Order: sequence, then structure tokens, then C-alpha cells
Amino acid sequence: MDILKKIEMFREEEEKLRWEGSFADYLQLLKEKPWVAQSAHSRVYNMLKDAGITEEKGTKKYEFFSNQLFGLEESLERLVEEYFHPAAKRLDVRKRILLLMGPVSGGKSTLVTMLKRGLEAYSLTDRGSVFAIKGCPMHEDPLHLIPHHLRKDFHEEYGIRIEGNLSPLNMMRLEQEYGGRIEDVLVERIFFSEDKRTGIGTFSPSDPKSQDIADLTGSIDFSTIAEFGSESDPRAYRFDGELNKANRGMMEFQEMLKCDEKFLWHLLSLTQEGNFKAGRFALISADELIVAHTNETEYRSFISNKKNEALHSRIIVMPIPYNLKASQEERIYEKMINESDVSDVHIAPHTLKVAAMFTILTRLKEPKKGDVDLLKKMRLYDGESVEGFNMADIDELKKEYPDEGMSGIDPRYVINRISSTIIRKEVPSINALDVLRSLKDGLDQHPSITAELRERYMNYISLARKEYDNIAKNEVQKAFVYSYEESAKTLMDNYLDNVEAYCNKSKLRDQLTGEEINPDEKLMRSIEEQIGISENAKKAFREEVLIRISAFARKGKRFDYNSHDRLREAIQKKLFADLKDVVKITTSSKTPDEQQLKKINNVVARLIDEHGYNSTSANELLRYVGSLLNR
Repeated sequence: MDILKKIEMFREEEEKLRWEGSFADYLQLLKEKPWVAQSAHSRVYNMLKDAGITEEKGTKKYEFFSNQLFGLEESLERLVEEYFHPAAKRLDVRKRILLLMGPVSGGKSTLVTMLKRGLEAYSLTDRGSVFAIKGCPMHEDPLHLIPHHLRKDFHEEYGIRIEGNLSPLNMMRLEQEYGGRIEDVLVERIFFSEDKRTGIGTFSPSDPKSQDIADLTGSIDFSTIAEFGSESDPRAYRFDGELNKANRGMMEFQEMLKCDEKFLWHLLSLTQEGNFKAGRFALISADELIVAHTNETEYRSFISNKKNEALHSRIIVMPIPYNLKASQEERIYEKMINESDVSDVHIAPHTLKVAAMFTILTRLKEPKKGDVDLLKKMRLYDGESVEGFNMADIDELKKEYPDEGMSGIDPRYVINRISSTIIRKEVPSINALDVLRSLKDGLDQHPSITAELRERYMNYISLARKEYDNIAKNEVQKAFVYSYEESAKTLMDNYLDNVEAYCNKSKLRDQLTGEEINPDEKLMRSIEEQIGISENAKKAFREEVLIRISAFARKGKRFDYNSHDRLREAIQKKLFADLKDVVKITTSSKTPDEQQLKKINNVVARLIDEHGYNSTSANELLRYVGSLLNR
């Protein structure tokens, strides 16, 4: 569809949503749709809830944040459940500034931008519709027109609580334009827009010496004083500060803790009482969510200053640490690359995965438990099964360091190094080794990395390299196995037949001769030894496999190659061990014969068709694995 046609359709749709009527009409609308009168905090919470909620391993996942924020499910659940939900229920937390605290490039700004864009879209829906007094620069809630002495009666009839007072400007308009007839005041539907400064504001501090408080609260229009005769006439005041314009929605307070103190004084009454002082007027009511963000160093400096105690008590701090899941970090890189102009460059499989491993290792803290190393911890955090550990162990690990994830390498550094690799290599393909090399070279140029940190990070690059070596060997060995899944299935079925006979103390029947034979102990041990099952532990392992098969059968499920992680790993390693010499000879031969060349071409084709490589990266992988196997 033509883009201009889409623009026209959007304009027409928005026009259909417009509504205008008297206050009496608005009250009738409230009877049909009481949710229209919801508070700013309630609107944000309902927006998040309406986008959908799923639950994974005891953690709520809010679909609103999916595809943009990765690996922050626990932090986001805490944010919604400890701030937005109770604030929507009018509990005291709504009288607090929400301060997102976390390391650079950790997702704080992305989160705030998502909330702002989300509110813009939500105000176009029926559930998120917002109505205001027509012509009001602050988009004031029409219910402020109800006199205080009638608000109890209104609550009994409509079930809606009213908070806030009519602004000075609308009080004057009510008398002068409508003759005090509240029912005749015009009400219109408004749509949030940061660009049009409707319901969404952003305040960014500049030079404290030159910045005016009017940026927050509006200012006197001196050109109209001669006309209206007084600075206290609301018509002579421009209600165009960020606090005015963000009314009914949200305001982002960028770098709040770097602000001059006088800019923060207004937030004291706004958060606690829901109003602020502007010009020579009575307190002006405002219903808005104030979100600020900062890093840990600035926050520590802020709370150490006794002058800030009053404001500190009106802040709810939500830590937004770095993601600690390697698979989710990989998704962050994919997203950033897709948004760039290098998205057409071929990135070999596992390249971003290996980069993500290095990044996560820099963010993790050394476990206090002796039987867990950093690699195991990384796998556990990523949801992988590690022998001898369960969910309780993961929870215990997370409790060891409450501030884990607040330091380490940020995603921007990694993307910068990947970009540097792409530009420098000047080929249509990069691999994991290219990126690891670039990450290593960039450590010297990183301003915040000390000599001690650099040494530690070099060790993490080595760990990531070892992981990649294993991945590369497995990838090539898989590609060498003809009909890999079929071979694995056959080997597993053979193993299970022997295990069943062993556990039941029975014999097997030879398929060719029909004679009864003892279970093949040599075959079973050759598979079990691949995953370190000792002679003493073999009986327990075999019985556990049989119990798992029985459990599957009871549930009407079929036990297959993927039903037992450790057994699958053992089968894979056994197949690979049998093939190792073939792979070694074929990949390392400088002048392969015709048969070897045919095998190599078949492997390259399989790497391209089934594993996601291109011709360049597949051949680079083969050469690298050949060198590994010849060491």
C-alpha cells in the first residue's frame, strides 16, 4: 500500500475517534464507560496489563516490553507489581517519583521511551481514551468542575473518586464564558503526543545559571499584562511548562539528580499533594507520572547530601541492572544490528552467542559456593540444566549478590566492536573469532577499564574462546555425520535395549542368529563414559533412564532422542568420538584427494543448508576446526 494512503487512513481513523460534547454529555459517557475517569498511574498499569501477561518459571512476563527489552523480566515484574499496580489502586506509592537506577546502556531510556510511545498509542484505544476541558492548555480533568461539597454524592452515584481542584484559568472561564453553568462546559477527547506536547513531557536540565524554572511551571506573558491589567490574571500566564503539558499522562525527568535544587522543590508538593505552585496563583492540581533515571554513582552522591532528604523520601528507586542471560544478550545484539546499516553483512552462527557469553561473564560475580564456577552460573541463569543443580540453587545464587548486574561491559561497547570488525574486515562475512579479537583489541581503548579489570576481562575472552572451540568442533562433527539424527536414534535405541536387559537381569536376542546374548557392557560403558558416569554410578544412571521412560509411558508420551538431556549429550559425544579421526584427516589435508574433497563439499553444503553458514564462514569454520584437532 502507498505510504501516503496509509497516512490518509490514519488521519481518517483519528478523526473518527474525536469526541466533543458538554459536561452533561460527558457524565452520560461516564455511566457507560467509567474507566474513562482513571488516573494517570491507572492508565499506565492498564496499558501494560492489556498488552498481555504470561508466566514463565514463576516470573510474570509483560508482553508490552517484549521484542524491545531482553532479560529484564524480573526487574520489570518488580517495577509493575511494586509501583504501577499499587499506584493504580491509589495507594501511597503513586505519590512518589519513579527513579530508574542502573548502569549505562542498561535499558532505562528504552523503557521510558516505550512507556511514552505506548501511552500515545493507548490513548487512541477505547480503554485508554482521555477526555479534557476543551481549550485548556493543561488538558484538565473535566471532573474538577464538580464542587467539593458534591463530590461525596458523585462518588456514591458514579463510583468514581475526584481528586484535585479546578485550575485558575478554567475557574475564570467557567464564570466568564459559561456563566457558572458547569453542565455547559465543553469537553473533548484528547490524544497523547510528545511532539504536540499533549499529556507527555520531557524535561532535560541545561546550564543551571541560564535555565529558568518556567521550563517546568510556565511563565507570565508580559505582552498581555497591559491588556489584562495584572500578573495574577490567569489569561496573562502561559501554562506551557513541562509539568503543565504532561498533566494527565507522564513526564520524563532526564538527569534529575544533576538538576539545580530549585528545580526539584516543585516536585515535593507535586508528588505528595498532587499540585504545584506557578506564578501568583493558588496551587495548581496535576495528575501525572514522573519518571526519572540515573546511574548508581550519581544516586549515591544524591542520598549522601542531607539537603536532599525531603525529596529522597518521595522517591521510589527501581534498580534496572544489566541482563544476565546470554541468550537474551544475543537478542539485544540482533536487534541493534537489524536497526543498523550493516544488517546485510553475514554474521556466522554462534558469533553473537560467543560475544554475549563474554559480556555476561563480565557482569557476573564470582559464586561463593565452591562447586559453582562462572560458566556454570552463566548457564544456570540462562535456564540451562546443569547436573546437580535445581531452581533452589539458582535462587540461592541470586541472593548472594543483590547488586549483581550493576557493573560489567555494556551492549553498546560490544556492538561498537562488532561494527569495527565489519568495517575493518571489508568482507561480507564475520565470525566469532573476528569479534573476540576485536573485543580484546578494544579493551585498551575503553576509558573505564583499569589494568586489573583488563586482565580479568582477558580471562573471560579466553573462556568464551574455549566455549567457541567446543561449539565449532561439535558443529563440524554434526555436519560430518551422515543422517545425524537417524544415526543418533539408532545408537540410542541400541543402548536402551541393552539397559533394559541389564536392569531386568534378562538377555537380548541377536537379530541375525536368533540366539540369546548378554547385554553389551562395552557399548553401554563407551556411551556413559562420554559424560563422566563412573563404574560405581552406572547402575543408578541406567535405572534412572528406565524410570524416565516409564514416566513418559504413563503420561502417554513417547520417549525419544531429546527426552533425556544427559543421555542425548552422551550419544552425541560417542558419535563424534567415532568420527573424530575422519574429521581430522579431511579438514587438515592441504591437498585433499577426490574422496576427501567430495566429503568437504558435502559438509560445507550441510553447514550452509542446515546450520545457517554461508560459503565463506563455512570454509573458515572447517579450517579452524582442522587446526584445533591437529593441536
